[in-house]
Amino acid sequence: MSTTCVSPLPPEQAFRLARQAGFDGLEIMVTEDSITQDAGRLCALSERFELPILSIHAPVLPLTYFVWGVDARVKLEKSAQLAVEVGATTVVVHPPFRWQVGYAVDFLDQLRQITAATGIEMAVENMFPWQVGRRRLQAYAPGWNPSTIDCDAVTLDFSHAALSGVNSLELATALGDRLRHVHLCDGSTSSDEGRIFDEHLLPGRGNEPVAEVLQHLAATGWTGQIVAEVNTRKAKTEQERLELLLETVAFARLHTVEPRQQRIPRARRAIEALGRRA
Repeated sequence: MSTTCVSPLPPEQAFRLARQAGFDGLEIMVTEDSITQDAGRLCALSERFELPILSIHAPVLPLTYFVWGVDARVKLEKSAQLAVEVGATTVVVHPPFRWQVGYAVDFLDQLRQITAATGIEMAVENMFPWQVGRRRLQAYAPGWNPSTIDCDAVTLDFSHAALSGVNSLELATALGDRLRHVHLCDGSTSSDEGRIFDEHLLPGRGNEPVAEVLQHLAATGWTGQIVAEVNTRKAKTEQERLELLLETVAFARLHTVEPRQQRIPRARRAIEALGRRA
């Protein structure tokens, strides 16, 4: 579970709710909250709630512009170092904004250098074109779609796929081995409709083929990470928020872990049916 699932609650609450909902670990979104930047305090929470930290989301959002300074290269380096210190294996990063000219030029080289130095996977997340009036703006460089970028690892976000009008199953298939990380959510709105609203619905509540993608990953023996990144801000009580998280976990397990576990019972039933017909 990403800590963003319970935003604006603090990291301690994220760990507690993740534990109650039955998640296997957490992704930490680095924000202005000092705990999200402090390896020692994060490790203490991880130990207290018996939940490993699986990934770090670099502070690349406009709201985190001043976290760790304004140099985007430094943000990547610090995110990877934090990942090393807390035992995470992946850093999620967005493509550079087009106006970050210098950063965009050596972005891919820097990702590879960081991975070579730390062993951390730097997974570039699929974004979406911005719609302003009737104009579609290409806000990212070298682009918003990592399938067209020469990066080694990719994060697939279903809500962003919906906004960009991309079929996430086709994207997952096209990425192949480069797909290393998934942000589990859903979306129903394309920016072609004149809206830019990153919904992050619960999986199954939008239009993306989320179940099919998870089933595809399970069937192919995929070894990456599936991290819930759903919006629970409309929950009026903590119990309502917990129920949304429980629904998300159940969806993920239904379409990944359980299908593998059910293969043997299905095979046994098939054999028994053959015996009865004989």
